[in-house]
Amino acid sequence: MHSHEANIQNSFALGQMILAFPFFIALIFYIVAVIVSNQHKKQWSHFRTSCWIVGCVSALATLIGPLASLIHVNFVAHMIGHLLLGMLAPLLMALAAPMTLLLRTLPVNTARTLSRIMRSPYVRFVRHPIIASTLNVGGLWLLYTTTLFNMMHEHLLLYIFMHLHIFLAGYVFTIAFIYIDPTPHPYSYVFRSVILLVALAAHSILAKYIYAYPPQHVIAAQAELGAKIMYYGGDAIEIIIVYILFYHWFKSTRNSVGTKATISSGSTYSTYSD
Repeated sequence: MHSHEANIQNSFALGQMILAFPFFIALIFYIVAVIVSNQHKKQWSHFRTSCWIVGCVSALATLIGPLASLIHVNFVAHMIGHLLLGMLAPLLMALAAPMTLLLRTLPVNTARTLSRIMRSPYVRFVRHPIIASTLNVGGLWLLYTTTLFNMMHEHLLLYIFMHLHIFLAGYVFTIAFIYIDPTPHPYSYVFRSVILLVALAAHSILAKYIYAYPPQHVIAAQAELGAKIMYYGGDAIEIIIVYILFYHWFKSTRNSVGTKATISSGSTYSTYSD
């Protein structure tokens, strides 16, 4: 019995290392890209570099170390991991503008190829606010309201897949609503705002559902505290997304008004000149 449990723990330790490896690589590549870019172009933002580093560290904290070990046996730790891996890390890494850095670092032909990929129908489909919300929030509903949550802690491949999905869905969700990197097919602020509010409501309702109906084999006390962390912690991160979206909207409106005022002034001047 003890041997079987030890084998399971060793198996999942391997899975954690597999999941952590891409974040280590991403951290190194970003720093190298910053160094290369700074040699030929304007200095890259220290704020964006810091966001990438903290974002990668936030994700790694859920995959290796004490928190990663607790996640398997404690639902509260699991929910903290969800906030770090599925919400905070994606937000910080999106704010780091990795595609912008990559485009200005790569050779011209390679950058053009990457730009074509970003404009592809598949990328446009996945980045659609409704699709991104379904993948992100819908995936969480599926995880916590079915047997998938327990299965994830019993099967290594499913464990790896679900953690990859949680991060990637969180990242796509973030960039579907706030445009930090170049966005070939932007959606209106009104449309994004409406879909975002629906998605945030669905996330909050899920937290309340978990509070009332804990996942199978999860202790009620842990489920209640975990649900509170999901609800209030999620709100804190979501407020940042809402603020950025509305700030961009405000800037866009102000710039539009300024442009119209300039055109109007120019037209008046022309009239008097004639």
